[in-house]
Parts: sequence; C-alpha cells; structure tokens
Amino acid sequence: MSSKAKFSLLCWGALMPLMVVILFPYATMLSTALKRKDEIFQFEISWLPDGLYLGNFVELFVNRGFGQAIFNSIYISVGATLVSLLVALPAAYALSRLKLPGKSTFRTYLLITQMISPIVLIVGLFRLFAYLGMINDLNALVFAHSAFYMAFAVWMLQSYFDTIPKDLEEAAWMDGASRFASFRRVFLPLCLPGIAVTSLFTFVNSWNEYAMALTILRDGSLQTAPVRIAFLTGTLYETEWNIIMAATLIATLPVAIVFASIQSYLIRGLSLGGVK
Repeated sequence: MSSKAKFSLLCWGALMPLMVVILFPYATMLSTALKRKDEIFQFEISWLPDGLYLGNFVELFVNRGFGQAIFNSIYISVGATLVSLLVALPAAYALSRLKLPGKSTFRTYLLITQMISPIVLIVGLFRLFAYLGMINDLNALVFAHSAFYMAFAVWMLQSYFDTIPKDLEEAAWMDGASRFASFRRVFLPLCLPGIAVTSLFTFVNSWNEYAMALTILRDGSLQTAPVRIAFLTGTLYETEWNIIMAATLIATLPVAIVFASIQSYLIRGLSLGGVK
C-alpha cells in the first residue's frame, strides 16, 4: 500500500467519529419518521421500522398543512437572500474598490451589528410593521430578515472582493468598458464563490429564524416551517415524535438541496482571503 493510500485511510479513520456524531441525528430522524406511533414507545428499541410507513408524511401534508409552511419558508428565505444580495453587492464593491472616508470604521460597525440579537428589536419591528399594515404579510419578514443579514453579507462579500486583482478591471476599462460593465462582465463572474457562500449563510439564517416569524405572522396559514414544528410539540396533550421527526426531516431538505447545488462554489468560497 502506498504512503498516499495509508494517509487517506488515516484521515478517514480520524474523521469517522465526527461523521458518526454528525449523521446520528439524521439517522434518528429518518428512523422515527418511518415508524408508526406504537413502534416508537416499544420496550425493545429497534432502529429499523417494521415496514416502510409513510403515513406520518401524509398526515403532515394532508391534515397539518405543513406543505404551506414549507412554501412560506422558501418564499421568505429566497426573498431575503435576493434582497440582501441586491443591496450588499454594490455596497461591498464600493467598500472594496472606492476610496471612502471612514471605511474601516464602517466595516467595524457592520461587524458590531451582528452582536445584536434580533429578539431585542422584536417589539419595535412589530410596531413598525403594524403601522405599515404589514402584520400577517410574508413580505414583512422578507424585509426584516434581509435587513438583519445584510450587514453580514456586505462584510463577507467585501472580504472576498479584496482578494480579486484590480488589474482585471483596469484592463476592461482600457478596452472601453464602463465601471458598471466591467463589474457585470468581469468582476461578478469571478465573485461567484463568495456570492454562493454569502447566499447560503443568508438563506440558512432566514430559514431557521423563529422569533420574528412567530411575532409578525399571526395567521396559522402563514406560519413558517420552524414555527409549525414548534406548534407540533404541544398538540393533543402529547408529543407526537413520529410527526415531529417527519416534519424536521422535510424541513432539512431545502437547505440540503441548496447546499448540494452550490457545493463546487462553496468549497472555493470558504477559502476566501487565503490567497491573494
């Protein structure tokens, strides 16, 4: 066996305990979601269900309205991500390429804003959206999430933009391209890894947000997936673990799909700033 193969086996052996810890919750969710209610509380615990039972998922989508909750979460998360990027991209570009007074102070301010928990501003946000008539409006949560995660997006994108050589843009300017044209045709294609990482973090944060969704969206048909899962824990004076695990498993799928679709960009984006 070559030294390279030995090193690979050593690395996999070292990672196995970590993989077990990471995959164990998902294995538990899948096992419980495919079991009938009476199978969960058996005296002899079994990982594998007696049969492939999909009744828990049917119950969620037919009787519990979980499909609408998933749609609401997707609408809010995608909308918040797009709005954040729409503002963060030109802001981060300006911080990276233009000479602005107080730029370093502004970057520090952006970082400090991430230390404030959104729950501190819940009352103020509720009164603001109530004044605007946007209670029970999904767009209210789109704007609220994008406002909270926009500072992080600007800070992260600006760090990545600093790693891109200015010579590429200057060459485009010499060929007659305007600053906007060089930004769109030359700069943005090089920034896709950083944009992918920022989009993923913004999407995941918006998807998992609970407090603002619970406060602003009062109508049951407008609840997001995290809020609906929390409400499942108190139904019928019992904890229906089979239903909860099925809902939790479904709620993880959109994040997994987004992660898998941008994985190639994500690997490159996570190393931003490493090489200049």
